[in-house]
Amino acid sequence: MSNDLSIPAVPLNQSSLKQASTTEEELQFDEGTAPPAADIADAAAAGEIAPPNSSLPHPWRRYVALGDSFTEGIGDPDEQSPGGNRGWADRVAEELSRGHQDFAYANLAIRGRLLQQILDEQVEPALALKPDLISLSAGGNDLLRPGSDPDVLAEKLDVAVGELSAGGATVVLFTGPDWGGTSVLGSVRSKTAILNEDLRTVATRHDAVIADMWSLRELADPQMWAGDRLHLSPLGHHTVAIMVLDTLAVNHTLHPKVPKPLPPKNWRTARTEDLVWAREFFLPWVLRRIRHQSSGDHIRAKRPDAGPMFGTGIPPVPH
Repeated sequence: MSNDLSIPAVPLNQSSLKQASTTEEELQFDEGTAPPAADIADAAAAGEIAPPNSSLPHPWRRYVALGDSFTEGIGDPDEQSPGGNRGWADRVAEELSRGHQDFAYANLAIRGRLLQQILDEQVEPALALKPDLISLSAGGNDLLRPGSDPDVLAEKLDVAVGELSAGGATVVLFTGPDWGGTSVLGSVRSKTAILNEDLRTVATRHDAVIADMWSLRELADPQMWAGDRLHLSPLGHHTVAIMVLDTLAVNHTLHPKVPKPLPPKNWRTARTEDLVWAREFFLPWVLRRIRHQSSGDHIRAKRPDAGPMFGTGIPPVPH
């Protein structure tokens, strides 16, 4: 990367989150803008900010999710969800909407999108919705392509995060998961690790929040992944949603789910499953790359406009 991104990568602490658990009367802020960091620091020093998972409300009212199939929710089918998929972002929005009748959510993510496509197609529409919370997960599809450079990807993300955060919105960035235990994606593990460190630097520069997929050890369980081994399963999306809400120090009703132990497989069964996977998922993926096609061709964003998750809202969680 260029020298512009050469500052040390340091982990964010709770005081660097653009989030406060005070009531609106205690800490006012304009619509579409998260509370100023200075006000949060003053509130924390005075003991006015409640600890994580408290019952006090969060400050966000308009959440927009940007990205690819990960954020669209592929692997988590749900006929009642727009586009037929639910996913971690919908689950996060469901929790954020509890007790907030005016909460609105948009999801602009489209499967198969490369980083530049996400920036070109989604950043401007996202800003037009005037969100105070933005999540951005991008670059994973790029890393799967030969010749991709994680430093170049990070430089593009740095510019985009600067634009997204300029209006005061809280921006959540995702590190890539640790692919070390997978046969095919393990080949991009080193590139993923480099991009992750670059993302931490980008987050520090723009006071963004890191949702750390790399350290989410639960994702090492095969049951966290869909049959294509590329996308999260419903359990995986649920687990990521919990991680995101915990990262934002938001009180929520989600509970970790422990998958049942998988029965032992003999060598023949395991190889048969690998052959089926290669025929049904991997080979079609390779052919799309050769033909310069994408699984997201002719697909539109499932939630292009910011609106309520549950009609006019969901009632507060009973105590």
